[in-house]
This record gives sequence, structure tokens and C-alpha cells, in this order.
Amino acid sequence: MASKADYIAVIDSGVGGISVLRKLVQLMPQERYLYFGDSANAPYGTKPAAQVQAMTEATVERLMKRGIKALVVACNTATATAIELLREKYPDFIIVGIEPAVKPAILQHPEGAVGIMATPVTLQGEKLEKLLRMFPHSNIHKIPAPGLVELVEAGLANSPQMDEFLATVLGPYVGKLDALVLGCTHYPFAIPAIRRMMGENTDLYDGGAGTALQTRRRLEAAGLLHDGPGCVVFENSLEDPTIINLCKSLLTEAHYG
Repeated sequence: MASKADYIAVIDSGVGGISVLRKLVQLMPQERYLYFGDSANAPYGTKPAAQVQAMTEATVERLMKRGIKALVVACNTATATAIELLREKYPDFIIVGIEPAVKPAILQHPEGAVGIMATPVTLQGEKLEKLLRMFPHSNIHKIPAPGLVELVEAGLANSPQMDEFLATVLGPYVGKLDALVLGCTHYPFAIPAIRRMMGENTDLYDGGAGTALQTRRRLEAAGLLHDGPGCVVFENSLEDPTIINLCKSLLTEAHYG
């Protein structure tokens, strides 16, 4: 029987990181994954950075004590605030974070308008600012979307409520963006609703695929790739079967891009 030390831990503020988990499973179906969502404290993106750091560190410390072989921080806000602290604390451990897919969006639309929709903490963070300084002449629009995470957590990613929310957040940008970066791992689950709002002429980008590729590269370099059988174990800080069922549904549904 496999030990927890054989598992890749994937953590998020709630269910959003399942958009990254899905990419990981597609790329490495033979691996064993332990997904932990902190839905009891979601959303992270509207909390002070120091609080996000403390919550993320506490989660990681618990998982490290149980034994895992790698950690994927599948939360843009937690990556922006805590990834460097985690790497300093566990310097010999494989830790992979996620960042908004700003670079590919700008490189593919060098003369175009690029929107970055993210949580307030991510938009204000130094990690994003450092990335944007690489492209000083780009036409960037920062779009905060507080409230979107809560809709996804409630299972309303593709609903009239989401359409109404996006009309307020993205309405002013309809027909004005060449690309929209989804800067929170919850947001890919709202792609059907975002498409209805923005139309087909705005390209959408998220960082999940890049995170999965980097995770595989790190595991391969360390000789830690698993040859199967693979599995996914879900845990959540909310001890509610409903949230686990939502996690399983989000992993297997095929309509979100």
C-alpha cells in the first residue's frame, strides 16, 4: 500500500486549484495526488498578505509532517505571498507555484490590450509587478474580481449569478481586450460564463498547464516520477461531504476549457 510520501500535494484556498490538478492528472495520470483545499478560510485574495502567508505555511507544515514527495501551490494568492518563504523553509524540497500567464499573453499580443483578472492581493503583489516590469510598454489592464471565488466555491461557476457578476466586472472591457489572463485558479471554472461575456475574439490564458509541466520537469530531474497506478485523494478544511463531492465534480467535468 502506498504511503503519503509517494504523493504530490496540491494545495489551494479552496476548490480553485483543481483547475491545476486537472492539468497535472492529464499530464501525469500515473501519479498519486493529495489535494487539500482550505475552503474554511476562502477566499485568500481579499485577506492581508501576512494572514495568507500564515495560513499557507500552517497547511504546508501539516502536510510535510505527514510525508509528501512534492508540493504544488495551486493558488495564485498563496504563491504571490508565501512561495519564497516556503522555499527558504524547505530548500531541498520540490515546491512549484503558479503565476498568472502574463508572459505568453503579452508575447502573443505585443501590440494588443491585455487584461489581468485576479484577486486584489495578487494584483497588488510584488511578484506580479516584477513580471510586468519585463514589459514596460504593454497595454495592461488590472481587473480585480472580488467575489468570483465565492461563486465557484458555491458551485455557481456557470450560472446566472456568475453572468450577473461578470457583467459588472468585465462589462467595461467587452470588445476592448485582445487577451484576458485568468490570474486565479478558481477562474478557469468560469470560462463558459467568461466566454459568454467577452466573446470569441478575446484569448484566455491561465497558468495551470505551465505549472504542470514544471512539476513534471522537477520530478523527472529528481528521479521521483511514479509509474502508477495513479489516484487522487481529496481533503478539505471544511468537514463537509458536499465540498468533497464538488471537488470530484470539478475534476471530471469537461466543459470549462
